[in-house]
Amino acid sequence: MNFKPLNDHVVLEPLEEETRTKSGIVIPDTAEKEKPVKGKVLAVGPGKYNDAGTRIPVSVKVGDTVLFKKYGPDEVEIGGKKYLIGEESDILAIIE
Repeated sequence: MNFKPLNDHVVLEPLEEETRTKSGIVIPDTAEKEKPVKGKVLAVGPGKYNDAGTRIPVSVKVGDTVLFKKYGPDEVEIGGKKYLIGEESDILAIIE
């Protein structure tokens, strides 16, 4: 499926955290889990316009793995799969 976000919006695929603790304890699926805050960028808009009418490009690109605000992006379901759509300002960092 192709996404074409507008302005400075970004489509993210949430990446689930490991279900094991560092000491090796397995966390069952029935346990309440935190919303993922790491995701892969699937699509990026062209950027916002500034006051002078010039487009400001988005800092992330397709394929980047990013950290984002826990409650920033909106969750949408398309074709039975969950995606997150948010603004560039919802992204906190690029993981290299």
